[in-house]
Amino acid sequence: MGFGGGDLLGKRCAYHSGAEATGAEAVVAGLCPPPSAWSAPESTAIVAHTAPDGRVLRRRARFVRLANAKQAAAYLLALLDPEDLAEGEALAAAAADSEAALLHERLRNFRVKATARYRIDRLLGDSPAARRIRAQVELAAGSRASVLVIGPPGSGRQHVAAAIHYSAPSASVGPLVPLACSILGPELVQSTLLALATKPPREAQSAQGTLVLNDVDQIPVEAQGELTATLSSRAFPLRVIATARQSLDELVRRGEYRPELAALLGTIVIELPPLAQRRGDLPLLAQWFLEQLNARGAKQISGFSPEALDVLDGYPWPGNLDELAAVVAESYQRAEGPQIGVGDLPSRLHLAAQAAAHPRQPETTIVLDEFLAQIEVEMIRRAMARAKRNKSKAARLLGMTRPRLYRRLVQLGLIDKPKLS
Repeated sequence: MGFGGGDLLGKRCAYHSGAEATGAEAVVAGLCPPPSAWSAPESTAIVAHTAPDGRVLRRRARFVRLANAKQAAAYLLALLDPEDLAEGEALAAAAADSEAALLHERLRNFRVKATARYRIDRLLGDSPAARRIRAQVELAAGSRASVLVIGPPGSGRQHVAAAIHYSAPSASVGPLVPLACSILGPELVQSTLLALATKPPREAQSAQGTLVLNDVDQIPVEAQGELTATLSSRAFPLRVIATARQSLDELVRRGEYRPELAALLGTIVIELPPLAQRRGDLPLLAQWFLEQLNARGAKQISGFSPEALDVLDGYPWPGNLDELAAVVAESYQRAEGPQIGVGDLPSRLHLAAQAAAHPRQPETTIVLDEFLAQIEVEMIRRAMARAKRNKSKAARLLGMTRPRLYRRLVQLGLIDKPKLS
């Protein structure tokens, strides 16, 4: 392990799989029992640590709760199996414990495999979209070409831009300079770019700095020409990564964007789907956000109940990943047990679930003439049946003359019009 007991003594034990944990903190996090272990006499879980050679060693642990004289849980005794587990064996063992334990182990595996290449938190998942995004991030990280990240609000565009920048070798990572095009306006954006071109940050002179143009699709057409000239200058010192809510190619087709600027910014294009289109990744992402709260807060929660995950899965997530992070944070604050249950979720999720279970009936248009004609046909049919097809009697029942009833029978197609000889 590379650490003695004295190195670990006094360290805070938080239940998470955060990539930012290093040294003794990472060891303690790997050995931390699930919070639910404090409420059961005995429980099992997978613990792990990284060996000096980089291998992740996993073992099954049996936790025994020890009580003090007042019968309050004060200590946990961990009994480790002697044999290490392979990754697949650890996943199977975690799945046998609970879905939360399985998600925790999957997060650990993602961290081990991906942390060396990029920040993984919002790139987690096994869906085709998540795999594609990670492959594109890896491709972009190995290049100095411009990158355009397109996605709806809350989908993690700025995060992907930062992941690309920080995926470069640490020795060559320079400053990350973000510019909010929608807030600063075209004049301030242009003046800032000119300042960067003439006097770049000191760190960028010896390392690879990156300029992130957030919401670049909102720059007016009249300001795009100067922006194109500045960014295409060979003297411009920073790599450019841009984010946008909509496709620049579509804006070009509508005449709202200069094609040369769209081509300059979009050498590599990464499209982020809304969270509703990658629901298979939602449990893992929710577990990630929860464990980040575990790492920072005093409260420790194992995961979500299956019923709570069902509610999360049924929600449309208009705010995408940002909304999911906010929902997890609110649920974390409200939870009092070792898991987040249905009752801990925000009320808007319950209201959305109720609305989905009882969808609003579509409004139907009533055409008055057609509706009255249907009623007239039904009344005439009933009168004719009651009068046993006697038109005179039926006319008296309907309060009309026999000739008028006869005309209506013909007009409504209830009898055939006699043919003239």
